[in-house]
Amino acid sequence: MAEIHSGICRVCPAYCQILAHVEEGKLVKVTGDKNDPYYHGYTCPKGRALPEQHNNPKRLLTCKKQNSTGGFDDIHSEAAMDEIAEKIQAIVAEHGPRSVAIYAGTGQVSSPVAPSVAVSFLMALGSPMHFTSSTIDQPGKHIAMAAHGLWSAGELNFNTADSWIIVGANPVISKASGAPGNNPAQRLKEAQARGLKLVVIDPRVTETAKRAYIHLQAKPGEDPTILAGLLNIILAEGLYDREFIDEDVDGFTELKQSVAKFTPEYVANRAGVDAKDLIKAAHAYAFAVGQQGKGGAVTMGTGPNMSLHGSLSEYLGYCLMSVCGYWPREGDKVTKPNVLLPAFEAKAQAMPPYKGWDYPDKMRVRNLSKTASGMPTAALSDEILLDGDGQVKVLICMAGNPMMAWPDQEKTYQAMQKLELLICLDYHMTATAELSHYIIPPKLSLETPATTQLCEGNKHYGYGLGFDEPYASYAPAIVNPPANSDVVEEWAFYYGLGQRMGLSLFIAAQAGWDQFQESQAGFAMLDMQHKPTTDDLHINLTANSRIPLDEIKKHRGGKIYAVDEKVQAKDLDFAGKLCVGNAMMLQELADVYEEDFIASQSVADYPFRLVCRRLNAVINSAGREVADTNLKPYNPAYMHPDDLAKLGLSDGDTVSIRSSHASIFGVVESDTTLLTGIVSMPHAFGGLPGKDDNKLLQIGSNTGKLTPVEKNYDPLTGIPLMSNIPVQIESMDLTKLW
Repeated sequence: MAEIHSGICRVCPAYCQILAHVEEGKLVKVTGDKNDPYYHGYTCPKGRALPEQHNNPKRLLTCKKQNSTGGFDDIHSEAAMDEIAEKIQAIVAEHGPRSVAIYAGTGQVSSPVAPSVAVSFLMALGSPMHFTSSTIDQPGKHIAMAAHGLWSAGELNFNTADSWIIVGANPVISKASGAPGNNPAQRLKEAQARGLKLVVIDPRVTETAKRAYIHLQAKPGEDPTILAGLLNIILAEGLYDREFIDEDVDGFTELKQSVAKFTPEYVANRAGVDAKDLIKAAHAYAFAVGQQGKGGAVTMGTGPNMSLHGSLSEYLGYCLMSVCGYWPREGDKVTKPNVLLPAFEAKAQAMPPYKGWDYPDKMRVRNLSKTASGMPTAALSDEILLDGDGQVKVLICMAGNPMMAWPDQEKTYQAMQKLELLICLDYHMTATAELSHYIIPPKLSLETPATTQLCEGNKHYGYGLGFDEPYASYAPAIVNPPANSDVVEEWAFYYGLGQRMGLSLFIAAQAGWDQFQESQAGFAMLDMQHKPTTDDLHINLTANSRIPLDEIKKHRGGKIYAVDEKVQAKDLDFAGKLCVGNAMMLQELADVYEEDFIASQSVADYPFRLVCRRLNAVINSAGREVADTNLKPYNPAYMHPDDLAKLGLSDGDTVSIRSSHASIFGVVESDTTLLTGIVSMPHAFGGLPGKDDNKLLQIGSNTGKLTPVEKNYDPLTGIPLMSNIPVQIESMDLTKLW
């Protein structure tokens, strides 16, 4: 008979509460916990596939070392760490600490204690080279927050919002960026039943757009144009909160002047939307102006962030919220009070703009540096390939797959092969792992204890993320790794290297707003003689939590705690304000207006625009290895039926998709939800270039191959054009090539 254990799914940042069914020590099924007060039994296909992930016959269970023929031999984890530590010490001695870099991908959410120890390892070495997927996903969020400032009282509650704008995101599928992650489809349905007016800006009729009050099905890449148009209507018609602006906002005059040219007629002509719908959307969003505690947010996804002007789009979203006064006021209930993070006093006042870019840690290419969103990952291949002082020689990939995730796949391929030491911490043989010198398989999520602290802290990474209730949960390890396996938790790998290299490591206690109030951060040094447990690290991470971890552990599963916190009054003589007139952002908006958009949208050689797309069964490249979750093993090139007919194509035909930089193969499928002229493809598919191109139907194609990193990139974050890519489509009989 199966034992049933309460657990936390950590496939994605939603951190759903689940029930793990275990028979004879083996995970056999995952279901939702219907008694959970926050998730109410919700799970998605990715979470329900955890048994297939844990029990996958292709799962790596022993460490691997590349041999002289390019294959791999088994090596014990202790011996692997011995050799890796010795090699890193030798490389650092010759080339300096900057020669060692870490890349952490989206899979790191499964090991919430690992990121802190990884950063500690680099700091102990003296290397600033810590990279994450943040700067090739949605880096505009952090730049916009820095330019605009933040509201100390947090954000309005989705459960009481009157209006909401979602731009280039599909939370029904992605479980993030737009609606709460605990069953976003149901949450949207409930919100609209009570009157929420949802505005969606997207070139596709997504699962989320189908629920919209107004869907502005715009040409891709025109997000800042539309957002500026909405601002112009609201400001021109006086639909803004004059009192809030006078008291708490700077730059109103500059913003009003900058958006004045974005008239409904101009926006409609340029973005391909109806001017009446644009006006209707502006009125719907500004409906609750002047009604305290009402209103709503503007949230973005990968669409606008991967289409160049992501920071600007995110910034204009904040401007919409601020001119409408859509922030909690004195006496309102705090939407996201901390539970496993430290208590903080929410006040009805601004946290003014802060330095968000041009940090001291510089790259050697394209005048890039670290920003509030992190080190520019799109420049890391160049840092590996460029000879000279500061060249990266060692790369540790933690829960990430650069060959699938990074732009400019050919350059990434060259970089991976040039490294003196490439180490992958991953549980299956990814395309990046195939190139590694060492592969260290980690424990999987239900084999380690966890708390919901990481998900709670996501609220600092953009509006709408994290829990909108004072919710928390703890889950112990539920199953053991398979018998006779030799797997190493990610944090323990860095700890093992630190021991061998004589380094002192720490773990940083989370401190709520610590990225904005540096003095709050607390550090606990690790005992480098007596190895701590993962639970010990969770104790360190939650040392300052509002609700003690011991209390959280008393409850089976999750609980909503009795935290009824109210927004406090503004401090006397407080003068800080939010900024809607940032000069850099408004100059970028002026540049957008001056773009030759007619020419850019009708280039004869590249008449189609390739846009990104999320899937329900995978998160980036993770999940592709679990066959039961995939409808198809490849990523179709979705196109409107009219476009297929004009090209003489039918569903299932193979095509060449070519940008000005490179080409990939695709399998076309009709999709009536798309505008004509668009190709919609999921990213992070495919394999190694030149080696796996003939496996189109088995693994798909990598859209990152179409994107160069040194052209059309954001000058702050370095993210290149990864969506809205101009391409041409040609029929291709691939059997003649293979």
